[in-house]
Amino acid sequence: MKCALVTGGSRGIGSAICQKLATDSAYHILINYQSNESAALETLQKIQANGGSGDIIKFNVADADEVKNALSAWQENNPDAVIEVVVNNAGITRDGLFMWMSADDWSQVINTSLNGFYNVTSFLIQKMLRNRYGRIINIVSVSGVKGTPGQTNYSAAKGAVVAATKALAQEVAKRKITVNAVAPGFIKTDMTGALDENELVKMIPVNRFGEAEEVADLVSFLASKKAGYITGEVININGGIYS
Repeated sequence: MKCALVTGGSRGIGSAICQKLATDSAYHILINYQSNESAALETLQKIQANGGSGDIIKFNVADADEVKNALSAWQENNPDAVIEVVVNNAGITRDGLFMWMSADDWSQVINTSLNGFYNVTSFLIQKMLRNRYGRIINIVSVSGVKGTPGQTNYSAAKGAVVAATKALAQEVAKRKITVNAVAPGFIKTDMTGALDENELVKMIPVNRFGEAEEVADLVSFLASKKAGYITGEVININGGIYS
């Protein structure tokens, strides 16, 4: 059984990615979530309704032991399963001006995006190297390439993952493992629900927010065999706001 793991897969962009991978590929989808089990189950039901298969798997990406225990237990219960694709999508924001940013708001954001990338990818990469195949796709942000005021912590975390993407891609390319990053701009999700869309679209050349499904289409392509010669790339999907 060949599988794709999507962290933070229960809602928003993560849920759209889970559904798109299930539709476009034969992968069994592992939907990771931290607290919202009902949203994860809803995503799974949508996958199954379209003829796909999957499991929900609970762990906090920022907790190395939790990641290891959950993935080890799943692997033991599914000895013939191979995780070929990992989408590091889990992330949180704790926005605020840097001068007033608490140590907790800084470290939580870094731990989720950056250490979460390390914890999940380091667990899976040995097997990918042995199998001589893999797709690692990191969901970053326009904040990680352009920098966004009020998001110094989030920009730092995502910018670090951008740099890690470029370095890791060079290390594992000979084993047919690609490592790419996708950097969304303003996408309609719960995370952007509180933003003033009418004001912000004035900054976006295509004059609208993006859809989670549009990000999922790009991720699905990068996860496919067709994208074997693309690695170490950061692909912006932001309506022309920054590239």
